Amino acid sequence: MRIRVATAAELPMLQDIERAAGEAFRPLGMGEIADDEPLSLDVLEGYRSAGRAWVAVDEGGRPVAYLLMDAVDGAAHIEQVSVHPAAARQGVGRALIEHLAGAAREQGLAALTLTTFAEVPWNAPYYTRLGFRRLDDGDPALTEGLRAISRAEAAHGLAAWPRVCMRREVPALV
Repeated sequence: MRIRVATAAELPMLQDIERAAGEAFRPLGMGEIADDEPLSLDVLEGYRSAGRAWVAVDEGGRPVAYLLMDAVDGAAHIEQVSVHPAAARQGVGRALIEHLAGAAREQGLAALTLTTFAEVPWNAPYYTRLGFRRLDDGDPALTEGLRAISRAEAAHGLAAWPRVCMRREVPALV
């Protein structure tokens, strides 16, 4: 599995990956999540042109997963990571996150952060296995930037299901 920066021509494929990955939420009673439209091509282009959109590609060079990153309060914040169901459970998401950890280290960012569903098996429990920890309200690592992201997600309707902010430290280069 090769990971590289997404190309402009691949952006519609990222939307397709997002739609396909979202279908896994439907059997959990989260049809609204499955039906939510992916980010627009303009927004995806903003990530791509800034070098903050990575794809994992198959042997033929076709994207099967992607990750989008924002810098939030000194951390590499995972805005979105999606794996096509045909490539799921093969370590692709983990590889993208490890790739981001390396990029964050090179940029001098202290941690990886994300917001996710607390009770969906491939969300918070999965990220815990990857070394992320939950951030409770009193945790100093729960920055104002993460709080703002959580508020925006709630305004978008995501708070209908329990959500959590998570963080994983990135060891500095020595």
